[in-house]
Amino acid sequence: CEDCGKSLIGECKLHGPLIRAKDRAIPSRARLTLPHYLTLRVLELRAGNQQILGVFAKKGIQKRTQFGPYVGQLSTKLTCYDESRLVLQVLKDGGKYFLDTPNEDCGNWMMFVRLARNQEEQTLVAYQHCGEVYFTTVKPIEPHTELKVWYAADYAKFMEASAVFIKEESDVSPLPPVAKEPTDPWICSSCGSTFATFALLESHQCIHKDRI
Repeated sequence: CEDCGKSLIGECKLHGPLIRAKDRAIPSRARLTLPHYLTLRVLELRAGNQQILGVFAKKGIQKRTQFGPYVGQLSTKLTCYDESRLVLQVLKDGGKYFLDTPNEDCGNWMMFVRLARNQEEQTLVAYQHCGEVYFTTVKPIEPHTELKVWYAADYAKFMEASAVFIKEESDVSPLPPVAKEPTDPWICSSCGSTFATFALLESHQCIHKDRI
């Protein structure tokens, strides 16, 4: 104690404890990578002060906006599983690996994006390209809307998961009812043609753009 000049174990009984000054908290790597037009919101506070976070748009985001790649550690098994997040895997050097994010310093902001429970709330589609995973918007995202993701059709097969499809916005009159396949097809808003996967629809829409 500098006041009484004694070396003590613990606080000084005469002058009391020292006033502790805390270092400024440093954001995690994942939080620092968040784009300026996105924000994190605490949706729920669980036991042990565990925060359930969601990613929200601060301004409008156009359809076909790509985010990524997803940052994570390649692992043969998951060390951290969260039922509200997508499980992601990639092919690397002939092997199938998980993209594991055991903590916020091992990933980027995409680890906070929650999975979509149905096609109405889905705003992003996850897919694999050149050994990396990307998220792309499948419809315009309004401000204050939460970003939620599900697998693209082909990636869903790779992940052995069911496919969730987005209802495409269209000015074309609805087609007459037909017998549905196990999953709804992707529909071209320009000509009404249907496709089994989002990738096939994208290729087809390029033809329309070339004609224009």
